[in-house]
Amino acid sequence: MTVQQTQPRNNAYITFTDGRVFSAPLHTPLGEYVRAATAGDGKPLAIAAIVNGRLTELNRRVHGDGNASLVRINSADGARIYRRSLTFLLIAAAANRFPQAKVYVEHSIVSGGYYCKIEGRPPLSTTEIKQLEAQMRQMVADDLPIIRREVPLQKAIEVFRAKGDDEKLALLRQRQKPTLILYQLLDTQDYFHGYMAPSTGYLSYFALETADNGGFLLRFPKQDDPERLVPVGSHPPIFDVFSEYSEWQKKLGIRNVSGLNNAIQAGRLKELILVTEALHEQRIGEIADNILSRPHVRLVLIAGPSSSGKTTFARRLAIRLLALGVQPLAISVDDYFVDREHTPRDEEGNFDFESLYTVDLPLLNRHINQLIRGEEVQMPRFDFHSGTRTKGLRVQISPQHVLIIEGIHALNPALLPEVDPKYAYRIYVSALTQLNLDRYNRISTTDTRLIRRIVRDARTRGYSAADTIARWESVRRGERKWIFPHQNNADAMFNSALTYELAVLNPLVEPLLRQIEPGTAEWIEANRLLARAQWFEPAPADHIPSDSILREFVGGSILRDYRPWPSKQMHDHS
Repeated sequence: MTVQQTQPRNNAYITFTDGRVFSAPLHTPLGEYVRAATAGDGKPLAIAAIVNGRLTELNRRVHGDGNASLVRINSADGARIYRRSLTFLLIAAAANRFPQAKVYVEHSIVSGGYYCKIEGRPPLSTTEIKQLEAQMRQMVADDLPIIRREVPLQKAIEVFRAKGDDEKLALLRQRQKPTLILYQLLDTQDYFHGYMAPSTGYLSYFALETADNGGFLLRFPKQDDPERLVPVGSHPPIFDVFSEYSEWQKKLGIRNVSGLNNAIQAGRLKELILVTEALHEQRIGEIADNILSRPHVRLVLIAGPSSSGKTTFARRLAIRLLALGVQPLAISVDDYFVDREHTPRDEEGNFDFESLYTVDLPLLNRHINQLIRGEEVQMPRFDFHSGTRTKGLRVQISPQHVLIIEGIHALNPALLPEVDPKYAYRIYVSALTQLNLDRYNRISTTDTRLIRRIVRDARTRGYSAADTIARWESVRRGERKWIFPHQNNADAMFNSALTYELAVLNPLVEPLLRQIEPGTAEWIEANRLLARAQWFEPAPADHIPSDSILREFVGGSILRDYRPWPSKQMHDHS
């Protein structure tokens, strides 16, 4: 091989994961490469790319060769970028049409979208919402650029001071870095936590419509179906849960992260913990009273997504029922797993442990009916090491007992089709946080659960943060398929979110995230979580009560080894 001197190239090569290579003059925007690579492929829109291991906006210019993979809007990162950019489109259109209005993005909605409110003027009428949507659609048709600028922090402070944006100014007091990224669309400049689409032409799929309590919905597609809006339907019960949480925060005097930071800095952490935990206990008491008010209930079904605190909630509810004279008996659905060799497999041929059909449904239904009738039952016990079922305890219960089943499928009607529905009381548990960075920089409920899980997995299972993050999208797919479609079947909902929890969790999760190898897919996610953690004042876990939901994740729970069993009529014949 001969080495020869040559002239510098004036173009750059981008190699995509399918092996195709595209070249263009140096400093060409990445979006031009992506547009060429995706032309006519009929797949969901590519809204960003991962270049040399880094998530990269399409308006960034390419200064050298690189390897790239596409980030489409049906991926987790792509969906976040789409929704964030769509929010900016809403903010810029509202600033143009209703200059006195302050838009608040309150929370997500199950069908895909955000519930929003207006302050600084009366709520938008139906006509005004239609006008606002028309303006947004015109901006999409005009394909306006979304301009990214990195400015000195003091310059950003001056921008928000001139706008009278006190919330952003309060948030920036926590900023440690000397610069801040601002985005501009028309005359609107603002900070958004995370990357953006390069222009408004990428934001075709959305709608605005009126909602309850003077608000409106910014609707967008779900991640798995990125080009279709799902009908909202009737008033979802989860709306009431978010409203309740909002009222809780008002009682605490905290609306956003800067409010939480101020409270911690003012020495109010103990008070926040005590009041928030008292509100949890109050809600658990209300649910227990509701169960007792229904004399036919013999079965309490508890479901929710990963890391929602279902286990601790179920145990606290059991204790509350005991205090009211009801004997709880926990039934573990895991013990009814079919033998490993009969476990369903997913599309890739791997065991699908999220599937409903990992459970021996006929046996579970037969045992539940026998227990309700007062018959003695030989319970199974699943051995996870061997992947087989063995004999467990023999159990018989009285009319004073209530069976408690906690698991991801508990609200699915297909779990117990042979059990009379009148015997069941159904509860949906999730961490539905509404504590956002500011008016429209949301903290995803999913992110809160992911951080909980990373901390717990490292402490109890020896998993690295990279391990947990690598599994997370599979977990999320299972939730979307098996849990979320059935949440409206619940008789009651319990919001396990705690206003103060991210201030406690962030110092615990940061060192775990920093162990992830740079340039990996998990590192991209870790980097995103670390960037958000900077906005929080850290808080110690010392004052968290031993029966708190949060103890399930940070450790020290008094309920760790507690399992509700009947005090009598239980025999070990295994």
